[in-house]
Amino acid sequence: MSPPRRESGSENNKECRLARRTKTVARKLVEFALDKKAEDVVLLDLRKVTTMADFFVICTGRSDVQVKAIADSVIDGARDEGIKAYHVEGLEGRTWVLIDFVDVVVHVFRPDTRAYYQLERLWRDAEVEEFDYEKD
Repeated sequence: MSPPRRESGSENNKECRLARRTKTVARKLVEFALDKKAEDVVLLDLRKVTTMADFFVICTGRSDVQVKAIADSVIDGARDEGIKAYHVEGLEGRTWVLIDFVDVVVHVFRPDTRAYYQLERLWRDAEVEEFDYEKD
């Protein structure tokens, strides 16, 4: 009888590299939002909570124009980095723009819409990292 098969070190290393890359991408998307003075920016690490995505970036724009500017900055900045958005929703309504990068999902809200849906409360078991455009 042979011993149980172990995962190779290269498979574990590949997973670690992918996890680090995903977090790096998420932080880069945060930077693009902060470039347009997004407020109350949080990065939720969902990896231990769900398999639907690894990270949520959640931020607020104070006006319809700012919400669109933040969303455009994220989309354009990501594209310039070679990161393609899989799906974009809400650009016309400008109260909640969702930008899906598969492993990272960016949510750009107007304040009242963010307060209504309370994604941070819904995903309260996730680790949270906060960012401030004035400091970061």
